[in-house]
Amino acid sequence: MVQTTIPTVAIANMTVALSDITITRANVIAERTGSLEVGLAKALLLEQLEAKLADNQLCHIIFVKRDGSLREMWCSTNPSLCSKYIKGVGKEHFGTKVVFDVAKGGFRSFRWESLVKVF
Repeated sequence: MVQTTIPTVAIANMTVALSDITITRANVIAERTGSLEVGLAKALLLEQLEAKLADNQLCHIIFVKRDGSLREMWCSTNPSLCSKYIKGVGKEHFGTKVVFDVAKGGFRSFRWESLVKVF
């Protein structure tokens, strides 16, 4: 049996196991923000959001828009909510997250480092 090593990081006297995608996101965010702590925190927020979206939940998030203002959004990737709005084959650009904005009835994206809160 092959044993794999799970990457871990110590945070506030705790050890947390991180997936490869979370480590990648943390590194990208850390590079963009200049802070490894911010990178880890935001990557863990994205992991929390991804878990909710994978479970087809309606997610309530806050992120910072390009103009610096805060944006609150109810979003999902649940096909039953957004499939009728799909017009083509859109793709998610590296470093961003695409979700369906339930209130506005359209797809929106935000940069990983701009995520502030996942409720």
